[in-house]
Amino acid sequence: MTALRPLIFAVSLAAATAAQAGDDILTYPTDGEYDDALFGVESAILDRGLVIDYVSHVGEMLARTGADVGSDVVLFDQAQVFLFCSAQLSREVMEADPMNIGHCPYGVFVADRDGTVVIGHRSYPEGPMQAVQTLLSEIAEEAAAF
Repeated sequence: MTALRPLIFAVSLAAATAAQAGDDILTYPTDGEYDDALFGVESAILDRGLVIDYVSHVGEMLARTGADVGSDVVLFDQAQVFLFCSAQLSREVMEADPMNIGHCPYGVFVADRDGTVVIGHRSYPEGPMQAVQTLLSEIAEEAAAF
């Protein structure tokens, strides 16, 4: 049992870290600038022949509405979410379960908080939606390396 203690500790620490980060969000840190990360995400999406349906300017909205909701907390220096779908992948996952419509559109975010830029996306359930998670991870990883 003594030999297992370091392993148990490491697994517990990893689980605690994932929970603190939000275990339903996968993030990819980047050493690049925010604008480079935006360009990287946009390029990675478009290079796959996908169409960006909408770009949500979450950071601007939060900054603009903070005082209106009684808060002076600055959450992000900048943050945007790219929303898009893949006709092929969406059909595949929705043919497996039509209620997978609840996961569409797919989003990849770029956020700058105190000079730290991160790219990320939601984690999806086991089963057919893992194909979507793979696509989003590939986009985020490519953009983070840009």
